[in-house]
Amino acid sequence: MIITKNITFSYGKGTSFTFPDIHCSDGETILITGGSGKGKTTLLHLLGGLLRPQEGEILINNTDIKTLSEKKLDHFRGKNIGLVLQQSHFIASFSVLENVILASWLATGKHLTEKAKLLLEHLDLKDHIHKLPTQLSIGQQQRVSIARALINEPKVLLADEPTSSLDDENAFKVADLLDNLAKEYRSALVIVTHDSRLKQRFTNQIALS
Repeated sequence: MIITKNITFSYGKGTSFTFPDIHCSDGETILITGGSGKGKTTLLHLLGGLLRPQEGEILINNTDIKTLSEKKLDHFRGKNIGLVLQQSHFIASFSVLENVILASWLATGKHLTEKAKLLLEHLDLKDHIHKLPTQLSIGQQQRVSIARALINEPKVLLADEPTSSLDDENAFKVADLLDNLAKEYRSALVIVTHDSRLKQRFTNQIALS
């Protein structure tokens, strides 16, 4: 579950943002929309603990992440938050399977190989697990990112522009996939996007202005 209250953030003396409050329950999806420069990615990074708010509260699974030390926040993020970012940041020399396993090892100290294989198979990537990420299409790379985000069964799943590089057919496939997986894993899903196609898919929306 995600609950935010009175969040503000500023980049030094430059751009400042005041964000609307968010409440996203387990298995629920919220679409965050808005034009360029409205703070969509900033908000996602705040929810993921990659940035810290100047004011306000961000409760993830009843923990105010603003109060955590960097070390505790890193540990909390690994166990509770799955991130699907615009740039996948794969380790180029690792196979698809190894990239997903790495996410489990960093968060738990365990190599969840069989779980990673099952998740990749669930995402129709069974025949690609031993390939390098560069050998995959953009849509396939996106699904690997989703597998990596889900490997630790996070309470919160955050996706930054997950369909921006995809054609219509694959954009709706990824949107459906994220929504269905959030329900299956009982994760609160927040998608930030300027992709107008997704406004047709999700009714629960917050527009940044």
